[in-house]
Amino acid sequence: MSRQTTIPLRERNIILIGFMGAGKTTIGQLVAKKLYRDFIDVDAEIERRQGMSIPELFAQKGEAYFRKVERELIVDLCTNTRLKILSLGGGAYLQEEVRRACLAHGIVFFLDLSWDYWKEERLPLIVDSRPVLKNKTLEEVEQLFFQRQSAYALHHSRVVLNELEAEQAAEQIVESIKWTWDVYEPNR
Repeated sequence: MSRQTTIPLRERNIILIGFMGAGKTTIGQLVAKKLYRDFIDVDAEIERRQGMSIPELFAQKGEAYFRKVERELIVDLCTNTRLKILSLGGGAYLQEEVRRACLAHGIVFFLDLSWDYWKEERLPLIVDSRPVLKNKTLEEVEQLFFQRQSAYALHHSRVVLNELEAEQAAEQIVESIKWTWDVYEPNR
């Protein structure tokens, strides 16, 4: 499938991107259940394949090694699998090769949150478990948040999560996907 084959819309992987802690894994699992697809959390898959946690991987082999492994896995999943729901780590989509593969072979949903909402609601839940946040001031995290927005802006669809429960966000994604299928590939 790595050749330039056009993947039918209904068979494309659905890819969730967004800042760390946005809810990509939780929402992705819900979308997968609703669409009867397999769910792959890219970070969890990397941990499984490497035999260590992401923080351990960062500490032992460095961020450059992690990004290489992450890029290779995502490009492989995008070009060689179908009918999956993929949740990407917050920094994965910053890599040009990852973005190209996702946009060309999948349907990319940006799970968006405002900075204020993320800072108040999500940061306290993840601050100790994310190596990228280690030893950073709130101002540095805010700068990282806004730096990533330009990469996240390259997507097929956007879901603003500030006021949505995970179930509502998943339902919105599923309805959007089904509508797209009906418009672009009717009677299948």
